[in-house]
Amino acid sequence: MTYLQAIIIAIIEGLTEFLPISSTGHMVIASALMGIEGDAFTQLFEVVIQMGAILSVVVLYWRRFIQNFDIYIKLAIAFVPTAIIGLLFYKHIKAVLAQPLVIATVLLLGGIILLFIDKYFEKNERVDNTDAVFSYKNAFIVGCFQSLAVVLPGLSRAAATIIGGLSQGFNRRIAAEFSFLLAVPTMAAASLKDGYEYYKDVVEGALPPLSSEQVWTLVLGNVVAFIVALIAIKSFIGFLTNNGFKIFGWYRIVVGLLILGLYFAGYELFVD
Repeated sequence: MTYLQAIIIAIIEGLTEFLPISSTGHMVIASALMGIEGDAFTQLFEVVIQMGAILSVVVLYWRRFIQNFDIYIKLAIAFVPTAIIGLLFYKHIKAVLAQPLVIATVLLLGGIILLFIDKYFEKNERVDNTDAVFSYKNAFIVGCFQSLAVVLPGLSRAAATIIGGLSQGFNRRIAAEFSFLLAVPTMAAASLKDGYEYYKDVVEGALPPLSSEQVWTLVLGNVVAFIVALIAIKSFIGFLTNNGFKIFGWYRIVVGLLILGLYFAGYELFVD
């Protein structure tokens, strides 16, 4: 992976991680078009640069993390379903479902759902719940929605959690903000897990230690992902509040069709 490829992947991560359009699907397309091999370092890179995206959430919502200890309990409760699914079934699910055709199908079906989601939850936007807060029950249910993104690659963690928040009666802004906050423990756990697995393989001699160039590639990727995610989050909140999900639905459909086109055109597609 070159520095330019690393920057492009990091931009994609920063833009797509918090939008309901599936970062996985975009990684598949970008890697195929740039001819990036799905080696161990590439897979590590695409997960670890999430730390930069996580930091953007902490910077933007730092007051939430220092003003109310209760948010940590709610995030922990919301993270439990994903942790259970991930620990018990992730490897099996990944082997069976993490395939380009599955991702494309999930993107298409998810896109169709987003075309109608605003109409279904239209009443949420008419209620003034600006000061509403998530209960422990609300947090757990949103966490269950998030676990679906583990089961179905291409679903989009952001899409699942925002729809989960809408299902609890919250408006789009509040649902999206809780989705951002929940990304912190979720993505941190994924990054730490993959980092530990890579380190273990290095200790056991299955992989070589990271070179200085690879270390700088990881640093560069995190910096770029952080900056881009800052912009994406701030822009997304305003756009979603004013315009809803329909454009993201159409976009997902286009991306799903593009993956199908690349697949049948013979491009080598891999999923990290």
